[in-house]
Amino acid sequence: MPALNKLYEQYGTKVSFLVVYITEAHPSDVWQMESNVKDKVVFASPKDEEERALVAGACVRKLGIQIPAVIDQFGNSTEQAYTGWPDRLYLIDAQGHIAYKAKPGPFGFKSEELRAALGRLAD
Repeated sequence: MPALNKLYEQYGTKVSFLVVYITEAHPSDVWQMESNVKDKVVFASPKDEEERALVAGACVRKLGIQIPAVIDQFGNSTEQAYTGWPDRLYLIDAQGHIAYKAKPGPFGFKSEELRAALGRLAD
């Protein structure tokens, strides 16, 4: 997240940034990753919207996310519309079109590609 936080700092006055918390990618009751244990973001699958909100808030704080965050509804409509699982970066232009879509993260995240796309839209 440090690279995204930097982009937010650089372009946040020109472009609206938003993190959408979707289905927990690596819940402890399904598939736990060592990196989650190391980062102390170990959570079971939320059972309702209230639990999802608590987990999302904890993840935002523990991962140091500075970008404003919202929560997908419990039916996961945003995740389904944008194929966001496990995580994905999108840049939407002023007309509502997808100007950039990263490969699935975290390994598909290329901050330099997003920076270039932001530069084309924001500069």
